[in-house]
Amino acid sequence: MKITDISLQKKNPDRVNIFVDGAYRFSLDVYQVANLGIKTGREYTDDELTELETESQFGKLYTRALEYCLMRPHSAKEVRDYLWRKTRETKYKSKRTGEILSKAGVSQELADRVFDRLFEKEYIDDEKFARYWVENRNQTKGSSSRKIINELRVKGVQSAVIEQAVAQTERTDHDEIRKIIAKKRRKYADDQKLMQYLARQGFSFDDIKQGIQSYDEDD
Repeated sequence: MKITDISLQKKNPDRVNIFVDGAYRFSLDVYQVANLGIKTGREYTDDELTELETESQFGKLYTRALEYCLMRPHSAKEVRDYLWRKTRETKYKSKRTGEILSKAGVSQELADRVFDRLFEKEYIDDEKFARYWVENRNQTKGSSSRKIINELRVKGVQSAVIEQAVAQTERTDHDEIRKIIAKKRRKYADDQKLMQYLARQGFSFDDIKQGIQSYDEDD
């Protein structure tokens, strides 16, 4: 079987369509074409073409996962969960017939390979993610260290990494309480209700009491 045409996609110029014996077979990104040595006129066995189709799936999944990582930093667990969802079968509605169809997910082996590539390229780094989360989580609204720590635990970050990120930040619960009180004081004019609200945000009783007293004295 022979590669008879290689053409850029109209909607995505970073990918090319590969035609085998005059019929469309799969697509690759432009970097894969160069790395794999794909050329018009080159012949492949059916097994070799199947391997190239796997590379096509890898390229698509890697691009999507990279976009996910670039939206904002994510923990390793978040990325694994994202890739795991890509291994699941999905339902979609046919635009032509309206029929509900199924699309098979990618293999777990392929998902693991994408994860390893992202990790190798340092798009996955729990230490960097933890520092980002601690410094940026509710930066203007305020957030207790206890709440941030619990959020990082849920996201699968190891305790030692969390402790290091929290120890390095200049954010303090005292300052964070003042941010929240400044936004919520009118809504919670009653001290008891305000204290209950702040407790739900993860602040200690002593910090809450001191924060309210300090804020009211300055106000």
